[in-house]
Amino acid sequence: MKAFLAQHRMALDDAKQKLLASPLSAVLSLIMIGTALALPVAGLLVLDNLRSLAGGTPQVQQISLFMTASADSEAAGEIEARLRAARPGNWRFVSRDEALERLKLVEGVSEILESLPKNPLPDAFVVEPADIRPEAVENLAQVFSSWPNIAHVQLDSDWVRRLDVFLRIGKLALFMLAGLFGGALVIITFNTIRLQILAQASEIEVARLVGATNAFIRRPFQYFGLLQGFLGGLFASLLIFSGSWLLSEPLDDLVALYGAVWNFHGLNFQTIAGMAAIGAFLGWFGAFLSVTVHLKKMG
Repeated sequence: MKAFLAQHRMALDDAKQKLLASPLSAVLSLIMIGTALALPVAGLLVLDNLRSLAGGTPQVQQISLFMTASADSEAAGEIEARLRAARPGNWRFVSRDEALERLKLVEGVSEILESLPKNPLPDAFVVEPADIRPEAVENLAQVFSSWPNIAHVQLDSDWVRRLDVFLRIGKLALFMLAGLFGGALVIITFNTIRLQILAQASEIEVARLVGATNAFIRRPFQYFGLLQGFLGGLFASLLIFSGSWLLSEPLDDLVALYGAVWNFHGLNFQTIAGMAAIGAFLGWFGAFLSVTVHLKKMG
């Protein structure tokens, strides 16, 4: 067991020396690996934040319940009791007088409203559903339409559906992009290891002549690929964190202009560890393929 652990320690030390021996090449490889890992992960973070931003933007996930013109305060109380029983989310009552005062603030409308003999606007309830899935919002609107003294139910279900489809397509495209970049990382590691094998061909031949196994020969190269991929994953985390930090302030200012409530979801420990693990596995796999192929060619 001690001999086995010693061999792995020697292989890891050899991989470290290879990285330190050519710092410029190592840095360029880390940049390529980090960029390839950062792009799809950053895209997924953007989609996740878009979904949370849509949920926190006023008038995006709202259902308006307009009551009949003849509805009185007793009818409004009945609707509010139904809302308390149904618990669809948050809601607020907008009286016809409040709605009229808000409409008067619109330029060019106040003069028209003042010429009318009475307030033409109905009382209304504005509901912010807890479940913002398109099908759930539509089902909730149908339930509201069946209630007494409700003349019209308005919701922007088409906008919600378009957003949901866009997010699903975007996520699928990013997974496809991640697959392509993963293949590219394997190819990068494959070629890097191939060049090392060609440079050490004579040493490998001597090692095989003295009885070294293929596993023993592969081990340093596999550790090199694993270490390079692991560091590339950490570099990808640094890229995403830097981009998030640079963009957070202007994005907060932009979102504030639209009156939205938005908490940016950045990287967490699980995501960082996942990128490092994926990078390490892809690097190890690329090294394994490269060494296996070239050992077969050497006979």
